[in-house]
Amino acid sequence: MNVRSQITMVFHLDKCIGCHTCSIACKNIWTDRRGAEYMWWNNVETKPGTGYPTKWEDQDIYKGGWVKDGNSVSLRGAGKWKGLKNIFHNPNMPVLEDYYEPWTYKYTDLFTAPEGNDQPTARPVSLVTGEHIDVKAGPNWDDDLGGSPDYARNDVNFKDLSPVEQESMFQLERMMMFYLPRICNHCLNPACVGSCPSGALYKRGEDGIVLLNQERCRAWRMCVTACPYKKSYYNWSTGKSEKCILCYPRLESGQAPACMHSCVGRIRYLGVMLYDADQIEAVAAAPESELVDRHIAIYLDPNDPQVIADAKANGIADSTIRAAQQSPVYKFVKEWGIALPLHPEYRTLPNLFYVPPMLPAMASVNSDGTYDSTTKSLWGGVESARLPMKYLASLFTAGNEEKVREVLRKLTAVKIHRRDATVGDLTKEEVEEAMELGRTDPAQADAIFRLTSLATFNERFVIPPAHREESIEMIEATADVKGETGFGFKMKPARGL
Repeated sequence: MNVRSQITMVFHLDKCIGCHTCSIACKNIWTDRRGAEYMWWNNVETKPGTGYPTKWEDQDIYKGGWVKDGNSVSLRGAGKWKGLKNIFHNPNMPVLEDYYEPWTYKYTDLFTAPEGNDQPTARPVSLVTGEHIDVKAGPNWDDDLGGSPDYARNDVNFKDLSPVEQESMFQLERMMMFYLPRICNHCLNPACVGSCPSGALYKRGEDGIVLLNQERCRAWRMCVTACPYKKSYYNWSTGKSEKCILCYPRLESGQAPACMHSCVGRIRYLGVMLYDADQIEAVAAAPESELVDRHIAIYLDPNDPQVIADAKANGIADSTIRAAQQSPVYKFVKEWGIALPLHPEYRTLPNLFYVPPMLPAMASVNSDGTYDSTTKSLWGGVESARLPMKYLASLFTAGNEEKVREVLRKLTAVKIHRRDATVGDLTKEEVEEAMELGRTDPAQADAIFRLTSLATFNERFVIPPAHREESIEMIEATADVKGETGFGFKMKPARGL
């Protein structure tokens, strides 16, 4: 086994309140400068919705990610030959209007306007051209518009739903929304790294964080096309691409990334996981129906003596192994199986996982106008949720609805167990049935509840000590004759932007 360590994350969508505090924390630290106004390395989208940039999930438009190519994968819209063909004209790359044209307001008009009977206003001015503009979009323009015809109804994830199913979602009694925060996934098989002609993008050997060397970047912008999550941005002022760096200077000093430290809902968890780099190509090329299971299986048990021995042989420090054994992400993803990757069909093997939202049960109005719940107890079955299972499956499991049901049943079992433990108003039969359907037991349910609701800061963020002095040794010991490791991407020691 070629054991590597990887910083991984979990976002618990049931706890996100859509406050955008994470976005502002990131913006104030990393992208508060000219040319980066439209960059939101961390953004929070309302689902159903078209997201940011508009319809980023529609790879028929943007050609991002990888596609299965026999026993391997190839880039959908970038790569050596495709990139060379489109090097001066890339029709699949998002333009500024797909994000929004950044603007400010001409505040001097408030003080210099001539005396009159009307109230002077500060007109919006483009930060790109300096000219007056009519504002038509913004970074969270569709915030909270879960039932809007322009945004929610154009969600790409409705593609597998029939017109009748789609329309039924927008009936008043079924209308709903939830929030989807997104950052760079720091993938195991990053399409941005594979697409860069200048080799500016690389994956750090010691923790798997994907960085972009500003000195080597030549503004080909193939990374923008290749990233299916559209988390690589082009700075129109500096002429360089930029992306989320997972606050690696903070991680190296034992601090959580800014977006995670500031999260009001405490939805975010960070830890290290060990994985077998030799499996990356085979997992990325797996049949779509097997992608989620194969992806999760690539992460190794940090308590396994053989894994520990191979990790040490590969230069992974004892402190990193101990951090992997305490990782909250490992619990969510491997032990409990309640966190899923976002759009695994892109085949980048993302290292950010989501606990799906427990959406409200659907209610109905009888013919006589009486408002009734369709559930017999306090909790409805997972099939009665307002959002169709096909939608969540399109987001998190490449269409595998049963995988989503398994997660939601376990989350429901935890809620029923805790209700029974604290209030005690449920029947024994109902509790036992829920635990059986959720494939869990009281000890596991209590552990899930503890980490979800009562976890301390140090339990949510288990950050391994930085061992940059060992990263070069690990690279030299494991690199092949071509100087590459894993699935064709170069592993380099840590360096700044």
